[in-house]
Amino acid sequence: MTSAGLEAFNAADVDVARAQVLSCAAVARWADEIVAGRPYADTEAALVAARTAADPWSEEEIDSALARHPRIGERASGDDPDAAHSRREQAGLGELSGSVEERLRAGNRAYEERFGHVFLIRAAGRSADEILASLEQRLGNDPATERRIAGQQLREIAVLRLEGELS
Repeated sequence: MTSAGLEAFNAADVDVARAQVLSCAAVARWADEIVAGRPYADTEAALVAARTAADPWSEEEIDSALARHPRIGERASGDDPDAAHSRREQAGLGELSGSVEERLRAGNRAYEERFGHVFLIRAAGRSADEILASLEQRLGNDPATERRIAGQQLREIAVLRLEGELS
């Protein structure tokens, strides 16, 4: 059974469909592969294609995807699809208490100084305490390990976003 979102995606102009996929992750090759695979019989087939095309992403593709992600705990502004995705994903954090907000802010700063990019985690379904614990744990990783984890988290986020777009 196909959803209205998938039917619209399958029928969309290439540029419209590409923009929709790019709003999930700013990785051109990935978007092009997903769009080229249309039409999809069902949402799961599209998600399998998305997972396959994203594993692995190159270093440059990870950088591209990271560049459009806000810091965890900071609400994305604007009306663009990227910002809307981010606001939905971080909605589960709710209103952060002063101590949690400050620890996230300090952890984000330390992470960016150590690794050179924003801390990235699939926020959907996680509490602020879980995210903070992961941030603090991941600060102890070596750069290669952390880069691998960030890439994996980006892929999870991208596929969840695409699922939302197609549902």
